[in-house]
Amino acid sequence: MTWTLPPAPTWTFGPVTRTDIVRYQGASGDFNPIHHDDAFAQRAGYPTAFSAGMFQAGLLASYASRWLGARNLRSYRMRFREQVWPGDTLDFVGSVTEVSESVDALHALVALECRRPTGAAAITAVARFEMSAHSVAGDAQPASA
Repeated sequence: MTWTLPPAPTWTFGPVTRTDIVRYQGASGDFNPIHHDDAFAQRAGYPTAFSAGMFQAGLLASYASRWLGARNLRSYRMRFREQVWPGDTLDFVGSVTEVSESVDALHALVALECRRPTGAAAITAVARFEMSAHSVAGDAQPASA
């Protein structure tokens, strides 16, 4: 069976607000003042408080899951690249880097990025998805012959 995957959508989030940052901190239990207290962040050598990297990592995982289906996600590895600052607008992109098929499933490896307004990646990730004929994500469908 030959499969086709839906193209990666584009998604923009933001601008990131202090409220977004503090809400994430409350939900995660990470109350490090470097993420909400400017004076503390400045004493540590930063110009201002900045977002916790896991906030962007979670947004990127959500983006990937909406694209190819959370139920199909098998692994997610990410790397922090740059801080995200209040006021940043984030762009999310993805691309399929590898596809293989088994008798009843499609296996896809995808590259993901959360980009800052400068175009630089704040977070990069690689995710592996497995879609079966009974658990097809989004618009992924067996291709017509």
